[in-house]
Amino acid sequence: MTAPVFLVDGFDAGPVGRYVLDGPEGRHAVSVKRLRAGEDVVLTDGTGRWAEGRVEATEGKDRLIVRLDEVVTEEPETPRLTVVQALPKGDRGEVAVETMTEVGVDAIVPWAASRCITRWKGERGLKSLGKWRATAREAGKQSRRVRFPEVADPATSQQVAALLAGADFAAVLHETGTEPLATAPLPGAGHIVLVVGPEGGVSPEELELFAGAGARVCRLGRSVLRTSTAGTAAAALLLGRTGRWG
Repeated sequence: MTAPVFLVDGFDAGPVGRYVLDGPEGRHAVSVKRLRAGEDVVLTDGTGRWAEGRVEATEGKDRLIVRLDEVVTEEPETPRLTVVQALPKGDRGEVAVETMTEVGVDAIVPWAASRCITRWKGERGLKSLGKWRATAREAGKQSRRVRFPEVADPATSQQVAALLAGADFAAVLHETGTEPLATAPLPGAGHIVLVVGPEGGVSPEELELFAGAGARVCRLGRSVLRTSTAGTAAAALLLGRTGRWG
């Protein structure tokens, strides 16, 4: 089994050596994971900087003493993959974020589509966004990533259209699409943006807006997936086709 990953605020400048992991991450390592001296760990800041280390000792219930190797930087993978995810009902948003993080999506944009039942407003919206970001962090650690996906602020349809217009490849998943996503021409580098609509579907007005911004209207397969799983399935397909899963 690969070494568990723990999130840190950053690494001190200068030579790498003894590092104290404390706070919530230290508590998780000592009291939940029950790590002991001699076991391997990985520490990361979640933005690509990371280091392998070995546990030297534990102190109390929330302090892990680690001897770190060299801090290295993992460069961003290309093409970059952003998924625009319409707001699902209940906790299905966190399910979508969790699984998209696990497969390797680079950025997730919450989208307040016109047919979304869920609405993020005021404190409730801030709390929901916080849950998505926390889910991305935890899923990033669980899947042994050292560069966690960015979860953007909620976007309007006009903001999504602007994002699509600047992409090297842009697609909207829709059951009326005649072009299979599995055969659409993909760039070898740059930025791919994929739009996943709500349970009620992308409205004709939104579809026209996005197509006008240069997005292809694609279908994923014969069956219609739920919004909370469509993004993950499509992302896996795209990451495989671009060689990032190679």
